[in-house]
Amino acid sequence: MKNIIIIGARGYKSNYGGWETFVTNLIENYCDKNTKFHVPELTHNKKENKKIIEKDQVSCLQVYSPKVGFVTMFIYAIVALKRMKKYIKKNNLENSMVYVLGCRMGPFYPFLVRPLKKKGIKIYLNPDGLEWMRDKWAWWIKKCFKISEYCMVKHSDGIISDSKAIKEYIDTKYKKFHKPSYFIPYGAYLNEKECKTNIVKELYKKYQISENNYYLIVGRFVPENNYELMIKEFMSSDTKRDLVIVSNVEENKFYKELEKKTCFSSDARIKFIGSVYDHATLLYIRRNAYAYIHGHSAGGTNPSLLEALASTKLNILFNAIYNVEVGMMSSFYFSKQKGDLKRQIEKVEKFDDKTIKKYENLAKDRIKKEYTWKLVVESYKKIW
Repeated sequence: MKNIIIIGARGYKSNYGGWETFVTNLIENYCDKNTKFHVPELTHNKKENKKIIEKDQVSCLQVYSPKVGFVTMFIYAIVALKRMKKYIKKNNLENSMVYVLGCRMGPFYPFLVRPLKKKGIKIYLNPDGLEWMRDKWAWWIKKCFKISEYCMVKHSDGIISDSKAIKEYIDTKYKKFHKPSYFIPYGAYLNEKECKTNIVKELYKKYQISENNYYLIVGRFVPENNYELMIKEFMSSDTKRDLVIVSNVEENKFYKELEKKTCFSSDARIKFIGSVYDHATLLYIRRNAYAYIHGHSAGGTNPSLLEALASTKLNILFNAIYNVEVGMMSSFYFSKQKGDLKRQIEKVEKFDDKTIKKYENLAKDRIKKEYTWKLVVESYKKIW
């Protein structure tokens, strides 16, 4: 029995973001009776600390961390990895390996992985995107991320990047470490069955949304996802369709700042509908959008982009290397230049059904050829 421990996501089957989506889908598609997964989970309840909860034969060790802003995930990841030596010994886990998601642990990392390596346990690292490039961080935090990236790449046994551009960066920047380096993207599902759930009906009614009559944005509500740019450009366009934004705007300071900068509340077409975690509901919202707008400018292969290509008819993406390598000729691209996204919106507004179908098929073909979960899992099995 092979034991694979994945550290860095908030948990298995946890509704939050990219890492959580990745871990859940990877495990669900792995389908190997000779492999057992172990996923530490973040808890803010001290009483649950160190408990092991079984979810679909996945062992989830509860790891307590207090809520201390962005530091929460640093503490959680460090504590989770620190506990692995005792966890492996206590549960008699032979033939084990550890997969660490994200570069959060910095100078602590060498000391945390050393006792595991002495036991012959391989440590793989997924560096995620270039965290130090994200606009939301202060300069000193960005510096910490650079140091953390250096330490973690140096002391891992292998690096798995989810973007070709990230892999190229790692291979060039850390060439002297001679680490085995691989490219394995996230995955997406094609041809999923859809149904109009009660949640969809309520959302459409509440926000006065109708099928094929809105542009869609799905993503975390952070500056580097270019919300200010996308909203301003949309507001300047002459489209009669709505802009539906699915994001975690609840209790978010950035939301108020954005309102001051864009005055989006004065435009009846702009509709923030909050987070949508129900998969069937989100699938229906994607499939019935006129077009999807993707503003992510930092990170690697983004799950929401893959899901869009697999389900949305037209896709307009920010012209970042990570997005272009995924969308290629199936999508349209915009820059930060004033009027650029506006022109793309007004361009696709004029498409007839035949043209729309053409780009929809091109997008699905991208997923089919390179980004299905079957292909992703096969790649992981070859390495592990």
